[in-house]
Amino acid sequence: MSTTTEAPTREELVQRAAGLVPLIRKHAAWQEENRRLHDETVAAIEEAGLFRLRTPRRYGGYEVDTRTLVAVATELGRGDASTAWVTSVLWIPTWLAGLFPDEAQDEVFAVPHARVCGTNSVGGTAVPTDGGVVVNGNWHFISGAHHAQWQEIAVVVLRPDAEPEPIMALVPIGSLEIVDDWYTTGLTATGSVTTVARDLFVPNSHIIPMSAAMIPQGLSQGNADSPVWRTPAALNAAASGVGAAVGVAKAARDEFFDRLPGRKITYTEYENQSEAPVTHLKVGTALMKIEQAEFHAYHAADLVDTKAATGAEWTLEERARVRADHGWTTRLAKEAVDLFASASGGTSIYRDVPIQRIVRDVNAMSLHGLINPDTNTELYGRIACGLGPNTLFI
Repeated sequence: MSTTTEAPTREELVQRAAGLVPLIRKHAAWQEENRRLHDETVAAIEEAGLFRLRTPRRYGGYEVDTRTLVAVATELGRGDASTAWVTSVLWIPTWLAGLFPDEAQDEVFAVPHARVCGTNSVGGTAVPTDGGVVVNGNWHFISGAHHAQWQEIAVVVLRPDAEPEPIMALVPIGSLEIVDDWYTTGLTATGSVTTVARDLFVPNSHIIPMSAAMIPQGLSQGNADSPVWRTPAALNAAASGVGAAVGVAKAARDEFFDRLPGRKITYTEYENQSEAPVTHLKVGTALMKIEQAEFHAYHAADLVDTKAATGAEWTLEERARVRADHGWTTRLAKEAVDLFASASGGTSIYRDVPIQRIVRDVNAMSLHGLINPDTNTELYGRIACGLGPNTLFI
């Protein structure tokens, strides 16, 4: 049964996220050691309503704009990169679920605080059968799989009399095998495991063409009039996830200034690092890079929100710009983190000093295929030069 919910304001949601930072930091080391989020972290985010930001309102969600997603993810990233990453990534397939037929949504969102993980990357095949398809495949990098009830999967339908067709499907996470293969140097606590389907039946009500997400052109009647579901999937993903990088840069800033008082520069006459010009130069540069990263994050969010609100057509250059904004946010955040880390001294390499984890986490972010700064910048420049895109994810 659906229940329309009045969404909290952006300021209220940001305050809730900021209030969780001490708890998130408390569990960050445990989370990295155990390669998943702590149950207390998940429960606190759930209680704050932050998993529901892209759940339809008629199911108790908030349907917030992307600027709010950036602001909330930034606060969570100040606590821990993996926590912000998982929360942001869960927003994306939860949004995708809103494009599916209402029958599927009724089942997915029947559970309060339902969470959906997933990927747009095709990892299997589907064969038609009565009432649906039978799926076999595997999907890597499934962030938040340990904490989700459903997964959105991407497969290719194979028919003897037609061209292969990529589709997306919603399946219960319990119907998939989880392969615990997430042993990484960064974003370790995201628990981004591999999931496997073996002869899994998926009903037609839980399937949409991949093109329905990319355009988007959802099959939902209940969400048809909401501006939230007017954004192409790749651009929704970029705008949903971009805030985490800003938050991680701010976490490095916070950690650096927490350790600064009383620190000296070894083998020099500086008894206080805070008095050294080299410190001033690095700090000033890093702070400016964080501000620049925020500009690109909110530029992407505002472009997505404006287009969604007006229903205006996207130009190719605008689409590529959102991808570029995401890449540049991450590039600048990484550069800011590297500056703070380089000014943190030899003791910062100890595992109990958070900045070493922050360095590894932001590096992992920058390597993601849809975020990679060089790839996204090339795409933007390619479009600006009058060439067509060399990717479907735009």
